[in-house]
Amino acid sequence: MNKIYQIALVFVTVCLLQGVIMSSAYAQDPQYSQYYAAPLYLNPAFAGSAYAPRIGINYRSQWPTLNSNFTTFSAFYDNYYLEKRSGIGVYVMTDREGAAGLRSTTIAGQYSYELQINDDLVVRPGFQASYMRRDIGFYENLIFANQIDPTDPFGPIAPPSENGEGLAANVFSLSVGGLMYTKDLFLGVSAFHLNRPNQSLLDGDSRLPIKISVHGGYKIKLADGPLKNDLSYSFKERSITPTFHYRQQGPFTQLDLGTYFYAEPLVLGVWYRGVPFKPVDSQLNNESIVLLIGMTTKEGLNIGYSFDYTVSRLGIASGGAHEISLSFTLPSRNNGKIDPRSTILPCPKF
Repeated sequence: MNKIYQIALVFVTVCLLQGVIMSSAYAQDPQYSQYYAAPLYLNPAFAGSAYAPRIGINYRSQWPTLNSNFTTFSAFYDNYYLEKRSGIGVYVMTDREGAAGLRSTTIAGQYSYELQINDDLVVRPGFQASYMRRDIGFYENLIFANQIDPTDPFGPIAPPSENGEGLAANVFSLSVGGLMYTKDLFLGVSAFHLNRPNQSLLDGDSRLPIKISVHGGYKIKLADGPLKNDLSYSFKERSITPTFHYRQQGPFTQLDLGTYFYAEPLVLGVWYRGVPFKPVDSQLNNESIVLLIGMTTKEGLNIGYSFDYTVSRLGIASGGAHEISLSFTLPSRNNGKIDPRSTILPCPKF
């Protein structure tokens, strides 16, 4: 088992080093404030981490009052197979960026495997293969000179003389991830776009940079709440979970620091996003304060809403960002089978 543990550590280290060495371009993947509510997007090792069938959706609207806004929607499904100690997952994401309407659609399949190192430590490596289509509605969103009547420049806009929907790129991407956790502590790392696919909409070469994500936290249990209203004879959970999420893609870096307070069934969260020790254009890199409220139910339903209060130079006039998450964990198909696992992943659901 010690050898397996060493291999897992090397795996995590290689992911980190490869991302740092090969980050040189200027594109960014979409982001979620409720990153644990989009687990398969955060790390392929989360596939099957609910140990039961799970479905979920996420929606994010960033800077809604600006023309250059961002809208992201995703849906996912995953399941855990006890006999194979394996998780399978799939997610679909659509994203629209900026005034020109750059659109991205991603379909990803994932596989994870669980290693019980000892009674307290679990390691989960994960792998992902994804197809992405990026396109821009060139003639839908831009106005050219031949569409404007010089005798009536403020009059109706003529349709474009060119035919076609625009420019597009089809991309195949490979990604990996890993998780280590105990009953209270969790740490994960993921590296996306390891093959650095060409994302150019033209005939040039524009490589998608590797995205590195490091995330983790520690659950601190508080005094037990009242008895649950079921037949488990257990108490409602009360806990505080400080978390962090650091990501880097090309020259872009971002850090989220915050905490979740869970008083079953209510979840409250607050965290800060920014890297003030790494200024941008001589300005402190402060982006937003994120506030969250969520609810869990004994039937397996999780609902969360968060708001990003912008503290960067854009200010709150940008409209901040609104995010909604919804997931549902179905009854496990492994009922009646002996499960040798002694540790459940303690990370938040939002």
